[in-house]
Amino acid sequence: MSDIIHLLPDHVANQIAAGEVVQRPASVVKELLENAIDAKSTDIKLLVKDAGKALIHVIDNGSGMSATDARLCFERHATSKIKSADDLFNIHTKGFRGEALASIAAIAHVELKTRMDDEELGHFIRIEGSEIIEQDFVNTPKGSSILVKNLFYNIPARRNFLKSNTIEIRHIIDEFLRVSLAHPTISFSFYHNDQEVYHLPISNLRQRIVNIFGSKTNEKLVPIKEDTEILSLEGFVIKPEFSKKKRGEQFFFVNERFIKSAYLNHAIASAFEGLLPFGSMPSFFLFMNVPPQSIDINIHPTKTEIKFDNEQAIYSIIRSTVKHSLGQYNIAPLLDFERDANLDTPYQYKDSKPIQNPAIEVDRNFNPFKENYSSANKSSKIEVRQNIDFITFESELSQKELVLDDEKSQNKTYQIQGKYIISSVKSGVVLIHQQYAHERILYEDLFKSTSLNEHPIQQLLFPLKVHFDTIEIELLKSIADEIINLGIEIKEFTDDAIIISGIPSLIKENTIVAIFEELIYTFQKDFPTDSFSITDLIIKSMLKNLSVKSGTKLSEKEQEELVNKLFICKEPSISPFGKKTFTTLTVEDFDNYFN
Repeated sequence: MSDIIHLLPDHVANQIAAGEVVQRPASVVKELLENAIDAKSTDIKLLVKDAGKALIHVIDNGSGMSATDARLCFERHATSKIKSADDLFNIHTKGFRGEALASIAAIAHVELKTRMDDEELGHFIRIEGSEIIEQDFVNTPKGSSILVKNLFYNIPARRNFLKSNTIEIRHIIDEFLRVSLAHPTISFSFYHNDQEVYHLPISNLRQRIVNIFGSKTNEKLVPIKEDTEILSLEGFVIKPEFSKKKRGEQFFFVNERFIKSAYLNHAIASAFEGLLPFGSMPSFFLFMNVPPQSIDINIHPTKTEIKFDNEQAIYSIIRSTVKHSLGQYNIAPLLDFERDANLDTPYQYKDSKPIQNPAIEVDRNFNPFKENYSSANKSSKIEVRQNIDFITFESELSQKELVLDDEKSQNKTYQIQGKYIISSVKSGVVLIHQQYAHERILYEDLFKSTSLNEHPIQQLLFPLKVHFDTIEIELLKSIADEIINLGIEIKEFTDDAIIISGIPSLIKENTIVAIFEELIYTFQKDFPTDSFSITDLIIKSMLKNLSVKSGTKLSEKEQEELVNKLFICKEPSISPFGKKTFTTLTVEDFDNYFN
């Protein structure tokens, strides 16, 4: 039998390795920015076109490279950061495995210009698919300029898996923000399709956060700082009243490296326990420094997951530090975080009268069946009989719930646990999920109004200004036409806010912020290309704040209206999110329960 094992050619091996390192344009951005930081740059520019699919260009004023280093940096496992396996546990830099540039060069057209400070001329290299096409001297400023064009040009299958430009630019922005937040002492600029998106001058951490997320952020920040033998922790958390319904600004860095850790996120959430509105999540910008020997950052190709030697101790320190800061800045009680101060009752006030039990008088001669019993006497006994009336009401309600089939209750509706509506029909009863049913009703109403352009709009007495960061504003601008078609009048876009002058009558003004937060969250995950799908997604996003929720008590009239509207819908049996809206239980179904 002939041998079947053979070595892969270098260009094929590089393309396979690139699959781990370069998943999308944002992966290239991350690697190039980190290389620029490792080169001791103080000014870094990022330029992209078509969400990085056509062009990614990073320019820095760092140390530059010699002719030999410029050539070797595109070889696999070529690195200046480690010399032995022990160095993997003493990492102080960003890139260290020597795979990034080799992987990028394997799947794109790459041009490098670089010059060291003590050289008069720099060096130019052009590579296509791991093959050096051109190498020469060049007149270029100190530092490096790396240009990546036509990403995945030789792997069309990978290119086809890329998302829309809106989604891909969102990933690029995420990487840019993570790097720039970790290094406020470096100036960063970001341009997309020749338009400036961010210009971040050298600053401190607080100013860097404000420059990114808007001037209104400054008043929301609560400082965090703690130094121990295990770690040093500093940064900011956002005050609870400014929390978001969806996972918003959550940035955790270890040794200036952005990480994802559900375990440590839980420590922060635990510190906010009892302070956040239901369904909201804390926002934070926290920077932790630990000895490099106590962590392993080489357990994942993207290096966003880290293994700690003493996770439990770190958890406790983070939780107590955040909790202490919230108390110190009067966000939460400092000494006892479980006590509600509103429930405290003073033992005695100065010059106050002694506390006395209320006296209850009962008219023992009371007889409601006596004809001469006056209305005045009746009114004097109302307070005494409140508990009796309530018990009677509960008894009457129980009897009504049991009698569903008599003439009086025919076609009536009854609410169960604030979640379901039950209505009698000839064959038995129909059980309706009130939230899913209302979602279906609103969905069809909104789509119909949009197609007919007949939204009843209420003008706001005072225009509403809602603040967002730069990228969120750009996202909202991209779907502004569809938002306006749904009856939300946007008067103006500013750099950090939108001004709303009118809203549909079915929307309450106090839900506007939540609606727009849900919109942003939805479209950051998925951005459809056609207008119909965009409108569909906007409406579905709005439903999550407009529909009646489980646990909401409805009057009998509201119940009947919901039932009637549901059964004139085109698709009454299913919600816009694919949930069943109702089920029918026949008399035979009930009989089976008792056989």
